[in-house]
Amino acid sequence: MTLNAKRPSIPVVAVVGTGVIGRSWVQVFIRAGCQTRIYDENPEQIEKALTWLDQDLEAEQADTRRSLVSVHTSLSDALKGAGYVQESGPEQMEVKKAIYARLDEAADPNAILGSSTSAYDMSEIASGLSGARRCIVAHPVNPPHVIPVVEILPGAETDPEVVAQTIEFMTSVGQTPVLLNRYVPAFLLNRMQAAVIREAISLVESGVADVDAVDAVIRDGLGLRWALMGPFAVADTNADGGIREYFTRYGQAYKDCMDQLGPTPSFDAEMIERLGRGTDAMSGNAPHSETRRWRDRLIRKIRDLKAADPRPD
Repeated sequence: MTLNAKRPSIPVVAVVGTGVIGRSWVQVFIRAGCQTRIYDENPEQIEKALTWLDQDLEAEQADTRRSLVSVHTSLSDALKGAGYVQESGPEQMEVKKAIYARLDEAADPNAILGSSTSAYDMSEIASGLSGARRCIVAHPVNPPHVIPVVEILPGAETDPEVVAQTIEFMTSVGQTPVLLNRYVPAFLLNRMQAAVIREAISLVESGVADVDAVDAVIRDGLGLRWALMGPFAVADTNADGGIREYFTRYGQAYKDCMDQLGPTPSFDAEMIERLGRGTDAMSGNAPHSETRRWRDRLIRKIRDLKAADPRPD
């Protein structure tokens, strides 16, 4: 992939926190041609992120993209001149609030302060900040440089113009922003993911099927359709008359199934170990890093296929 032909709407950005999500955001921004300033309180974390970045970049793009990254040892230096800040710190409310207090104090007055939080309400994170109007959730799917969806959620005091600018910026760097109308714990993606995982664990726990069988019906069944369209669009294509015919015909069957879904299954250490043994058997104990690289390659190919053969309007 080459640098985006479309120029990013915000040319200088900062990434605060360079763990798994933060380092992937760096890829998103430099791929789009943004000057990207990075900061992490842990220098070792920055070194790990840069090593990963060098390994992940394609050879013909490495020099160009790496030249867009600058490392900063102080937060104020990293934020200087940045029009957009992506915070990817620890997922703990008090830590988020403390980071945002520092960001609000040090960032340029008009800089947008986006958070990668996967569960928290920006209304609470930014509560009491003088710059709450410019604070917004921009929650990615892991890893954002491969999967484009970003959940956009304003806080109670977020300026509507900041929402519009964030959506414009995310679009300009190749992401797919999805606006949430209001806060709900875990947002859209993780709530739907949790619902599937909840039933997957329940099926294993109750002895209906083993780990590989449960994964297979997603991997080689539902997931193939879901790679192209969501649950409502799938239903719309499952009957000649579309979703109205499909849910009218099968609505009671779905309701009966939904009514049978039981309480939350056990999710203790014993169950996690049981799931771990199952996934070890599926992977043949291949290193997780190799599996992730394979996953990312295939996702890119799927995205390329979808772009080359778009859904009919």
